Amino acid sequence: MNAFHILIAFLAGCGLPLQAAANARLSRALASPFAAATVQLLIAAVLLLLAASATGQLGALQRLGQAAWWQPAAGLASAAYVVAGIVLFPRLGAVVTVGLFIAGQAGASLLLDGFGLLGIAARDYGLQACIGAAAVAMGILLIVRGQAGAPAARESRAGWMALAALSGALLPVQGAVNASFMQVLQAPLAVAFTSFAVAALGMLAVFLVARGAGLAERPHAAGLAGMPWWGWLGGLVGACYVTSVFTAMPRIGAAATVGFTIAGQQLVSILVDRFGLFGLPGGAVSRTRLLGATVLLAGVVSIKLV
Repeated sequence: MNAFHILIAFLAGCGLPLQAAANARLSRALASPFAAATVQLLIAAVLLLLAASATGQLGALQRLGQAAWWQPAAGLASAAYVVAGIVLFPRLGAVVTVGLFIAGQAGASLLLDGFGLLGIAARDYGLQACIGAAAVAMGILLIVRGQAGAPAARESRAGWMALAALSGALLPVQGAVNASFMQVLQAPLAVAFTSFAVAALGMLAVFLVARGAGLAERPHAAGLAGMPWWGWLGGLVGACYVTSVFTAMPRIGAAATVGFTIAGQQLVSILVDRFGLFGLPGGAVSRTRLLGATVLLAGVVSIKLV
């Protein structure tokens, strides 16, 4: 069973580059990143609603009153993560922002496991796990340094960088809260639907406030005519990712779950960059980045074997 959850965590990570490409493509089509994020989250919520209804899990929502208020509210982490990307990419650059997101995810997952927080079973990490964690950190650093534009981090303000790491840390925390929420509802699709419904409403509120303050562009539907089919898959991939993470965490631990999703993300990102998939420019991938991905994966495996 652990092998199955390792696989779904890895595959969930593999889908993240597609989600990023789809969100970027929809943002260009609508000429509004805030509107695009709202649409993708709404799509995910609708798909999960249909899936929960088709599998007979919708009735589990009757037990929502038994949950603590902060369990359904974990969906706001998805909206916060998306907003952080919109705000930070222009300030730090995509490479540094994603690297800090990953660092935040790795750090938070190790804390969740090490201290047994938010219902995650505590794991007694020894020397091997510490070496694995160090390898993960080194892998992330090499990946960032191996991509074009990474030196821009030295020019970035510390506050924005701290916000990026904190935003990345939200994802494993969300996964842990959803795992505890799952114990109440006993229906993974109902949990995922609730999470994305909250995320979509939160993102819609952010969009409306940003529009009212003149900080968000007015969306234009004319650009949707040229949308490729994969541009609509961001919501589906996001739904699969969130559901996979909170179902895998209780089985293999937060650090291993996040680590394998990061490994999958980096593997597919390298393929996307090398072959120019999803309309992105292709080219050679640096040896430093390849080494970083290898070191990261070795560190994840080391942590999992403890």
